[in-house]
Amino acid sequence: MTHPQAAIVGVAESDLGRTPDKTVLQLQHQAARAALEDAGLGFGDVDALFCAGGWAWAPTLMLAEYLGIRPKYTDSTNIGGSSFEAHLGHAVAGIEAGLFEVALITYGSTQRSDRSRTRGGYTFKLTEQYEPSFGLPTPVGAYALAATRHMYEYGTTSEQLAEVAVATRKWAAMNEKAMMREPITIADVLNSRWVAEPLHLLDCCLVTDGGGAVVVTTAERARNARTTPVWVLGHGEAHTHNAITNMPDLATHQAAVASGRDAFAMAGLTPADIDVAEIYDSFTITVVMTLEALGFCGRGEGGAFVSNQRTAPGGPFPMNTNGGGLSYCHPGMYGIFLLIEATRQLRGECGSRQVEGARIALAHGTGGVLSSGATVILGKD
Repeated sequence: MTHPQAAIVGVAESDLGRTPDKTVLQLQHQAARAALEDAGLGFGDVDALFCAGGWAWAPTLMLAEYLGIRPKYTDSTNIGGSSFEAHLGHAVAGIEAGLFEVALITYGSTQRSDRSRTRGGYTFKLTEQYEPSFGLPTPVGAYALAATRHMYEYGTTSEQLAEVAVATRKWAAMNEKAMMREPITIADVLNSRWVAEPLHLLDCCLVTDGGGAVVVTTAERARNARTTPVWVLGHGEAHTHNAITNMPDLATHQAAVASGRDAFAMAGLTPADIDVAEIYDSFTITVVMTLEALGFCGRGEGGAFVSNQRTAPGGPFPMNTNGGGLSYCHPGMYGIFLLIEATRQLRGECGSRQVEGARIALAHGTGGVLSSGATVILGKD
């Protein structure tokens, strides 16, 4: 395999949790400035801008104006929480094509302060109008349908789903930035209230404010960056549906099957080569289905795979090492935080939660209602 042509050289979060004193623009500015400083760059170096969100009709136009930059390449692709893994893939393609040299990827949300999961006053229309009239809560109801089907087909249990939440909380306990750090047990998960059966409250991601940023550049510039470059070895993206009623198979995350296949093929690697995995955990069922789709275990084997705290600190499969969307933060579209944590793990910056010897990391984002998938494989020299 030839040496990768692009690398992540800067990552940062903004303030997280509840930030009533900041707008989505301020959160993105805070994260972007810190990520650029991490890379040893400034706003004047940025010639490509990527972001996604429902806070403006043309988010990159507003954000570029606010940041004071005039990019020659822009991308506001929105495929939900996987958008930022997709953005990274697009940035790599643009760099390889010689279209730009420094890409800034950002996200910000104030959904907790706004006390809402709504999408900026978004109303269901066109082909989305049919499910809400039957009372399906979005998105949790859709994931509950997938969980129910997975349980029916494969015998997956609520206890197995709870394993994901408990393990992730153990990682969060070692992350001072995590919103939820108190230990929980499988019984705690099962005794938490129903949100949409079979998903309990502790099967569901947090609702927080926050933002993040990632800086990507050419191989030549990466070698002179302030931090250790984290190379993009492979990437892939796919989407299969919008509404859950059009999901091809309720028990299989087919978008992740396609995106994972392409990312591994590009990297020339297999699931066995991954040292640390950052997998979108909007709900515990999301993780179980994604692990199967990416090939870490067989179809229907995800529940058994995560059992016995396999993914917890000290377990054989380190996963969601910052605490994930279940315990660290979840400002609506979580995918950018997967990239931030994967990068920090490969740079060896994670302190007590550091995965020893990590050289290859996978970050996988899921968007919509298991609608889209974007997979990135990262490595260090």
